[in-house]
Amino acid sequence: MTESPATKPANGDVCQRVKNGLKPEKNGLLRSLHRCHERQPKHHRHPEEEELHAASRHGGLYSRPFIESFEETPMLVAVLTYMGYGILTIFGYLRDFLRHWKIERCHIAREKEEQKDFVPLYQDFENFYTRNLYMRIRDNWNRPICSVPGAKVDLMERASRDYNWTFEYSGRVVQDVINLGSYNYLGFAENTGPCADAAAEITAKYGVGVASTRQEIGNLDRHEEMEKLVAKFLGVESAMAFGMGFATNSMNIPALAGKGCLILSDELNHASLVLGARLSGSTIRVFKHNNMQNLEKLLREAIVHGQPRTHRPWKKILIVVEGIYSMEGSIVRLPEVIALKKHYRAYLYLDEAHSIGALGPRGRGVVDYFGLDPCDVDVMMGTFTKSFGAAGGYIAGKRELIEYLRSHSHSAVYASSMSPPVVEQIITSMKCIMGEDGTTIGCERVRQLAENTVYFRKRLREMGFIIYGNEDSPVVPMMLYMPAKIGAFGREMLRRNIGVVVVGFPATPIIESRARFCISAAHTKDMLNRALNVISEVGDLLQLKYSRHRIQPSLHRPFDDNVYEDIDD
Repeated sequence: MTESPATKPANGDVCQRVKNGLKPEKNGLLRSLHRCHERQPKHHRHPEEEELHAASRHGGLYSRPFIESFEETPMLVAVLTYMGYGILTIFGYLRDFLRHWKIERCHIAREKEEQKDFVPLYQDFENFYTRNLYMRIRDNWNRPICSVPGAKVDLMERASRDYNWTFEYSGRVVQDVINLGSYNYLGFAENTGPCADAAAEITAKYGVGVASTRQEIGNLDRHEEMEKLVAKFLGVESAMAFGMGFATNSMNIPALAGKGCLILSDELNHASLVLGARLSGSTIRVFKHNNMQNLEKLLREAIVHGQPRTHRPWKKILIVVEGIYSMEGSIVRLPEVIALKKHYRAYLYLDEAHSIGALGPRGRGVVDYFGLDPCDVDVMMGTFTKSFGAAGGYIAGKRELIEYLRSHSHSAVYASSMSPPVVEQIITSMKCIMGEDGTTIGCERVRQLAENTVYFRKRLREMGFIIYGNEDSPVVPMMLYMPAKIGAFGREMLRRNIGVVVVGFPATPIIESRARFCISAAHTKDMLNRALNVISEVGDLLQLKYSRHRIQPSLHRPFDDNVYEDIDD
């Protein structure tokens, strides 16, 4: 296999050329690998429930039990769910027929009569789901709140007279709704306290906007301080911040990878990661969610076969994963990903949007959760929108990487600087988590979030609901399955003053509609108990307690460093 200049290793004291912010490394010829005999330890936490423990008690990759469960969908429920969608689809086509002949009024955007011969702006078939399924339960989304998105929120009451096509506001406010939908993991989304005071003070001094980019005249001293603090918080050399979390992924991945590079992406990665990978022009291959055997297979094939047609080595192989997957509630198997990354000399891009602040004994994210070295992750990404109660995102890693991105990232070069009060919110909340404010409030919130998460998940499972994900994940998906129950669950919960998020197809597989609860350190035990009682009541009303304690393991075998041993030729 021939080597391209970008993959050829440096000899002697000659330094490797830095390209796209990451030093090119030879992905290497595949050596003969010897597979050691493995045992798969299994532990039973419940008499009817089989959990997978990826922990090894004898020097393995995991220093703690790693427990995730994905219970099988009951066969009858799956059949009824498909039937429900089938009936809705049939009636949808019937209503489209009535709209075509103007028997039923059409509220959707359509082409003008004089533009019928033009290339269509609106694809009717693509909008079929929106017209006929989503609109029936649209009142469960986009609910306007009129308070801080804390443990409780105030909602503006609204009603629809045309089946959710438009809404009218009554002027009444529904107060003290327990908030189980916001990503306020550590409770820093608040309008009182040190963070709010600091943001107000900095607003008086700097104003709200900067009116320039960082490269021109919009680089404030507070921006510099924030980035140094982020690097210290994560334990890396350098970091840089961006004004939008979505753009942090979508605009920076194209700066790190390009034509001739290979991106290996988890099938459940966020849309921002998918968009960034597509914009990069790299070849993209998707591996099954959290499935290390599938990832390893793709890595081996990539190294053995190289690029299509030419079979030259890939310039760069980039593995893209998330810390916590926000729809599944699962946590990335980071120790195994790092072991594979090191073995096959690939690069790792870790998105910690949901895990930073929410995982680990010190709130430093999934790296802290597993007790790993941050230097083993080549590109660390995260957002300030969740645990820090602010806005924006960051990229962190080696100093060379950050300096490269400062001049090559579209998000860094063209986007306006972050607002000063937002920056101050990040600085104050991060210092609080680190204990640099002279208090233990941050540590207590991290601990409280972990306790609330374990308690909430345990109670839901005891009630008989099917819960997905890792037992330490504050994102808690509860399965609803049937399309009619998506809207019914959201409405019944709101009637009882509990605000929840419900999710259905196409955001999830067609038979895996769910409610997604986000637990916060701001939730008190009384709030959680009140919410759990209401969930149980609504669950009985809608017959949502499907669990039979049949757990589908999320991995077929454990993984350890000594599974692979090089054999000299």
